[in-house]
Amino acid sequence: MVVVTGGAGFIGSCFVWKLNQMGVDDVIIVDHLGTGEKWQNLVHRTFADYLDKDEFLPRLERGDFNETVDAIVHAGACSATTERDADYLMANNVQYSKALASWAVAHGKRFLYASSAATYGGGECGYSDDDAVTPRLRPLNMYGYSKQLFDLWVLRNGYHDRVTGFKYFNVFGPNEYHKGDMRSVIHKAYPVARDEGVMRLFTSLDPRYADGGQMRDFVYVKDVVEVMAFFWQHPDKTGIYNIGTGTARPWNDVARALFRAIGVDGRIEYTPLPGHLRDKYQYFTEADLAKLRRAGCAHAFMSLEDSIADYVRNHLVKGDPYL
Repeated sequence: MVVVTGGAGFIGSCFVWKLNQMGVDDVIIVDHLGTGEKWQNLVHRTFADYLDKDEFLPRLERGDFNETVDAIVHAGACSATTERDADYLMANNVQYSKALASWAVAHGKRFLYASSAATYGGGECGYSDDDAVTPRLRPLNMYGYSKQLFDLWVLRNGYHDRVTGFKYFNVFGPNEYHKGDMRSVIHKAYPVARDEGVMRLFTSLDPRYADGGQMRDFVYVKDVVEVMAFFWQHPDKTGIYNIGTGTARPWNDVARALFRAIGVDGRIEYTPLPGHLRDKYQYFTEADLAKLRRAGCAHAFMSLEDSIADYVRNHLVKGDPYL
């Protein structure tokens, strides 16, 4: 039995899709559905049970799952990079993660978890997932700091030899529709680009980057779950790994790829970077994949253009945002 926390969320539900593809359906989904629409991510999935996250942890610590659960894939967290309630992030992203990891290590169970490229902050230390670099990272927002704190806890306790963490870069794709402002710009821009032939991007306040020339490592969720599946199938591969394409691309390229996928002759408009983001904006991210490749993961990532084309033509155009 495998537990997937955040299993109704974006990456979590996509990984359940991949597990189902691999013939794994003995799955417990742990999440908090609330009044939103992410329950729809579960409609096409096959799983054994669903538990609310606040019910799951007490039952785990009580011993209810000692004999039945073999692995926890911890994809559940507050993923809002603009979240300002630091106490909430500490409880939800750090302490909850510690409790799950401690249980897994104590009981000899597998533990795979979601970290984030937000831990890299402004990139002053580069984008290497080498364990020696991690303590020097300085995230720009509390979300990134919460992920950094848990990574440091894993390293400090020597758990990197027993658990596997994933530093996701700019992930986009099916099953993200419910995330509000945390949806990818691709999902948010699609209806306007389709109907008006316009995509709006932020101006740059950094003289090294032109407007729309800010660069990110955009990675398709279908690629993300393929990499996760590699580690699922190789339990001896532990540690903390980047999951990105290894190639930074400018936002202007995203716009052009979106226009091409829709089939419109679009134009880009630039709007001022909001004040609350000015000191917290990442102008460049690019995953260093050396450690991933040394682990034996040779997955070939889709290009930005092919990824956006697949997302648009096989999901968004059809009005089917799900996997």
